[in-house]
Amino acid sequence: MTDAKIPNEIAAMKFEDALAELEKIVKELEDGKVELDGAIEKYERGAALKRHCEAKLAEAQARIEKITQNAGGIAVESANLD
Repeated sequence: MTDAKIPNEIAAMKFEDALAELEKIVKELEDGKVELDGAIEKYERGAALKRHCEAKLAEAQARIEKITQNAGGIAVESANLD
């Protein structure tokens, strides 16, 4: 999994589920009890989960900005979910 494509299994996940799994992976890696090959696999999955979460947040931000623009004619301030 060297490209930036998000696997279908992860792409189908809800944001909250993906974030929870990402947090679990980070904790496991920080604990340092994972063997090298397992750590690399977890890191790759974590990177895909991160990309998925970032994409979901970008979608939410775009939706909020659209709602703001539709409600008031123009958006006074864009939503910043970073």
